[in-house]
Amino acid sequence: MIILDGGDAKGFCAGLDTKVYAPQIFKMTPVQAYNAQVRMSRLFLGMRQIPQPVIACIHGAAAGIGFSLAMAADLRILAENARFSAAYINIGLGGADMASSYFLPRLIGAGRAYEYLLTGNWMDATDALNLGFASRVVAMDEMIQTAEDLAKTMVEKNPMGIRMTKEAINCNLDCAGLEAALNMEDRNQIMMSYTYRMK
Repeated sequence: MIILDGGDAKGFCAGLDTKVYAPQIFKMTPVQAYNAQVRMSRLFLGMRQIPQPVIACIHGAAAGIGFSLAMAADLRILAENARFSAAYINIGLGGADMASSYFLPRLIGAGRAYEYLLTGNWMDATDALNLGFASRVVAMDEMIQTAEDLAKTMVEKNPMGIRMTKEAINCNLDCAGLEAALNMEDRNQIMMSYTYRMK
C-alpha cells in the first residue's frame, strides 16, 4: 500500500509553483514544453497502473496538480479542512489538465465535474463526501491512522486478489459495457481460484 500525505505543510499540495515553472516553460521550444507536460501527466497513469492501492490523506488545499494527485488515488481520506480546486482555469489555462477531465467526471458525475473544471471553484470536505469523492472525512489527527487501518485490512487479503480488484475497477471504468465488465471479473475469479488451488 502507498499512503500519500502533505506532511507538516499547510495543505496537501497547492499545485505547481507558477512563478518559477511558467517562465521555464515559456523558454522551452514547443517540443520541449510538450515533453515536460507529458512527463508530469503520466504520473497519474502510473498511479493507476501500479498494483498497490494508493491512499491519499488530504488536509488543507489540494489545488491544480494537488487536486489531480487526490483524484488519481484509489482512496481519499480527508481532514475536515480539506478543499479542492481545479485551479488550472484560474491561471489562464484550460480547466482540464493533469487527468482531471478523466477522473473527476468518473468520481462525482459529469454535471458537477463541469462546474468545478469550468469555474475553478473550491469543493470543501463536506461536498467531497456528499459527492462520493471522499472515502472518509475525519479529524486531521486521525487521517494517517485511518489510512493505516484501511491499509492493514487490505494487507490481510490475498495480494493477487487486491491487485486484480484494482485492475478490474480501473479497466471497467472504461469498458464498453456490462458484458466486457463481466468478462474481466470472470477472468479474475477463475485465475484466483486456480491460484488458490495451487497453494
